[in-house]
Amino acid sequence: MIKRRAFITLLGGAATWPLAARAQQAAMPVIGLLNGRSIDDAAYLVAALRRGLNEAGYVEGQNVAIEYRWADGHYDRMPAMAADLVRRQVAVIAAIGDPSPFVAKAATETIPIVFLTGSDLVRRGMVASLNRPGGNMTGVSVITGVLVAKRMQLLREVVPTAAVFAMLVNPNNPNAETDTKDVKEAAQTLGLQLRILNAGNDRDFDAVFATLVQLRPSALIVGSDPFLNSRSEQQLVALAARHAVPTIYNYRESVTAGGLMSYGTSLVDGWRLAGVYASKILRGAKPADLPIQNAVKVELVINMKTAKALGLTVPLPLLGRADEVIE
Repeated sequence: MIKRRAFITLLGGAATWPLAARAQQAAMPVIGLLNGRSIDDAAYLVAALRRGLNEAGYVEGQNVAIEYRWADGHYDRMPAMAADLVRRQVAVIAAIGDPSPFVAKAATETIPIVFLTGSDLVRRGMVASLNRPGGNMTGVSVITGVLVAKRMQLLREVVPTAAVFAMLVNPNNPNAETDTKDVKEAAQTLGLQLRILNAGNDRDFDAVFATLVQLRPSALIVGSDPFLNSRSEQQLVALAARHAVPTIYNYRESVTAGGLMSYGTSLVDGWRLAGVYASKILRGAKPADLPIQNAVKVELVINMKTAKALGLTVPLPLLGRADEVIE
């Protein structure tokens, strides 16, 4: 009888284990990640987000879960992805990279949103101010658009005889018009002609570079955009090399992949800071009360191997200003 009772007790306890595990899992807070990139090229960025969470004691799979929604450059899919995260009642939406913050804000005014953006959200009426954003949004602001004109100036130092520049823009990005305006003004100041080329999906790239061959610009600037950034690390670098077009990118990852040069904020640091802010909200902080952070770490990276392959001489003063030179 004792053995039988012990067996029944053990059996009953075993039957409750999965239920307890499910209850524990259900109680685990969930972060919904909304991003325009592809999972294939964002693993190192997700690792940075996790590091930010880890700083506050959150470990994915142990005391926090993350629901990933990758648009793979198809921005038209993002409203449905955001709506799905809202239906799942996630604790926080991490809207990383434009246009994610705009899509997330349109989907919910109650679920906290932590963004990483290059847009001026104050000017666009998304938040009240940098110090007290108000509403359900806060996050990290990265300097992107204001650096586009600076990229033209830096590239001009490498190709000083340049007369015609081209800029690659994703017309689906809400910042495209502003970025284009800034670069046009910079081109006018430098006495350069500027050609704007649009690419909103992978199919556009071959046509864009065919146009480049016809226009024969001296150099190419890749606009600030998650889709273009993700393709820059492989596809655009390869096309620029094939057509021997000196190109400047937004982030160092494109230069380590073989691009000529980059000038922009650190994506890794931005994703880490977004993780830190998401953890603050999980611990009870209100987005309205969290000041928007500025990711101000700006990097100039130059690939000398690529410069030599293009027959370019990088001025010594420019090399001296570089944060990293890849030999």
